[in-house]
Amino acid sequence: MNKEVLDFVMEKTHELIDAATCSSETKAAAESWLAAVGTDREAEETKNYVAELEEDIMPIDTLIAFAESDAGAQVFGADAAGVAAHAKEIKSAGANYCDCPACNVVAEILEKKELLLK
Repeated sequence: MNKEVLDFVMEKTHELIDAATCSSETKAAAESWLAAVGTDREAEETKNYVAELEEDIMPIDTLIAFAESDAGAQVFGADAAGVAAHAKEIKSAGANYCDCPACNVVAEILEKKELLLK
């Protein structure tokens, strides 16, 4: 992987770890990947990291369904209807994924997926 891509993904990975909406699983995968950069574990950890990112990014339709569910009401509380409305709005504008801080960073990293996995 070239240095420019590596530097970009490392910077974005730190942003992801710091994002309030980053799941504990994704945070652990990010930290493992960062620890493996430059070691003989880097290629394996990169595959694991990308797989976790792909699993964790929330498709917009999933977000809408969740926000409108009883479980979503428990997570988002009084904001659930607003979250669903916002998700529908960004979907109508062409969004494929949730636009929370973590999902935004994950999408940016996944844009470099092919270069990461080289």
